Amino acid sequence: MSTIKVLIVDDHQLVRDGLKLIVETNERFDIIGEAENGQVALRLIDELKPDVILLDLNMPVMSGMETMEVLSDNQCEIPVIILTTYNEDELMVNALALGAKGYLLKDTNRVHLFRTIESAIRGETLLQSDIMTKVLAAKERKEGSDKKTEIPVLTDKEKIILQFVARGYKSKEIAFDMGVTERTVKAHLTSIYSKLGVDSRSQAVATAMERRIIHI
Repeated sequence: MSTIKVLIVDDHQLVRDGLKLIVETNERFDIIGEAENGQVALRLIDELKPDVILLDLNMPVMSGMETMEVLSDNQCEIPVIILTTYNEDELMVNALALGAKGYLLKDTNRVHLFRTIESAIRGETLLQSDIMTKVLAAKERKEGSDKKTEIPVLTDKEKIILQFVARGYKSKEIAFDMGVTERTVKAHLTSIYSKLGVDSRSQAVATAMERRIIHI
């Protein structure tokens, strides 16, 4: 079984050293590089091609959020897990909207860290229950607490596709399993985004779960 290549991005050497010691206690993971800011991280991502990125938010030169924006603009498919001391609702929502596959506080235990990395590799987004609660509450506040949003009506096919998306399937894989073209899947995804009022897969899944349209 091949190891999972991990890139650590944090401006504190002690944090990077500690993470390295923890992560490498699991023989499935291999730390292939370290970066002290987002600028260095982007270069290493191109050079080393990691399987997953552990990313801090507050860094000099280029912050974690700025790094996420660049990765999102470049349609980078390498999963990113935010690992930070910042327990702020808006930061969580923004990071997930940019495609983060996890949001962990630095006091998380190693078991949950490993589970989050493994979920990210499968294309899934894994959030601790308290963080999921905060994210959904912040999203609701952002939309306006006085504004009642009707539950959008998705077709059976759209629900099936969204369920696949929630499990980390790519459009090509969904198309193969459903016996349709990739173009058809993408058309359904466009319709789903429009009905849910979102513009990304992670937002679509979070919104659908919040409104109990799908269950994982």
